[in-house]
Amino acid sequence: MGIPGIPDQQVGIPHHPDAPLWNLDASILLVEDDAGDAVLVEEMLADSELDSALTWCKTLAEARAFLRTSATPVCVLLDLHLPDVHGLDAVRQILESDSEAAIVVLTGLEESGTGLRAVAGGAQDYLVKGRLGPEVLSRAIRYALQRKEVERAAAALRANRLIAQENARLERGLLPVPLLRDNRFQARARYEPGRVHGLLSGDFYDVVQTSDGTVHAVIGDVSGHGAAEAALGVCLRVAWRTAVLCGTSHVEQIALLEEILVAERSDAHVFATVTSLVFPPDQRHAQILRAGHPGLLLRQDGDVSWVEPEGGMALGLLPGTGSWPTVDVPLPPGAGVVLFTDGLFEGRDGPDSRLGEEGLLAMAQDNGHLPAHAFVDALVAGASEGAAPYGGLADDVAVLHLGWGSEHDEH
Repeated sequence: MGIPGIPDQQVGIPHHPDAPLWNLDASILLVEDDAGDAVLVEEMLADSELDSALTWCKTLAEARAFLRTSATPVCVLLDLHLPDVHGLDAVRQILESDSEAAIVVLTGLEESGTGLRAVAGGAQDYLVKGRLGPEVLSRAIRYALQRKEVERAAAALRANRLIAQENARLERGLLPVPLLRDNRFQARARYEPGRVHGLLSGDFYDVVQTSDGTVHAVIGDVSGHGAAEAALGVCLRVAWRTAVLCGTSHVEQIALLEEILVAERSDAHVFATVTSLVFPPDQRHAQILRAGHPGLLLRQDGDVSWVEPEGGMALGLLPGTGSWPTVDVPLPPGAGVVLFTDGLFEGRDGPDSRLGEEGLLAMAQDNGHLPAHAFVDALVAGASEGAAPYGGLADDVAVLHLGWGSEHDEH
């Protein structure tokens, strides 16, 4: 049953001619089963400075139905004694329907304790019905909406901090300190997150020297972006290091990584590309195994060339059917091998073009005279600067510079 002068649902508030208007860009929902109290609230809003539509609902069920369909922010003026709910449970049910709603609880003169408990339970404020006035009511509504906005911003900030902390932990797992037993072998690494989407990808690398002096290295890229892919990259890196330290053969390492990827991936379409290298202690060659991963750069006496040994398919595309040949590549004294993920050359360098493998090689040749650390930095900087006008690097970049006492390295 309606009340005189107020339709059951939408009410347009007439404003006092001398009252300034305050456009909330929000709607006001009154949840109150007492018609007299509803008229009182409507009159006070009419005399206030607020310029907003009022919707009146007599039950919590009606209010929840309204909130589920509302497209604008809502301030709920909530009586706690309704036909279908009683007490603080009304606050909980309103928040279940719309967690973004600001709530001002309407209490009786003797219910200040209840009002405080309502605020502790998620409401933004409470008002005593017997002490209402246009100014008090309008200020409470505005402040409730502002406090709700502050709460949302604080929650978003906390969530962003947690995401940043989790990303930092994942990055530490993806990017380990090389485990080298002496200084004859030089390893320089660089990782540059692609922050277009603000998410980690599954790029990973590792370098381990076993007790016989052999150096093992791996670089890989799990398809996709996000925490799940990053976590899978960490899993694969740790599994690879464990396999190396347990004496697993080169090919068996890759087969093991594929088994783990298939077991741990969240989607059957996720795959990983990998390049794995073994540097025997004779320092004269490297054994290279590629599973769908890009080629690599070979540096010698300031010259840089692109090397793309025969390889097999990426891990996880056709599980259990892949074969990955091991290719021996001679290493002249002082030569350096540079591995990278495809984010290094897939960034845009023009409106309709990408740096590509040829562009990366040309950039590497221009910087071939630099020592290892500076060379790696120059590659990453060149790719980043070229992509900057077009949104920046869209993917993470990992780069490894490896070699026995390379003349291109700093000591």
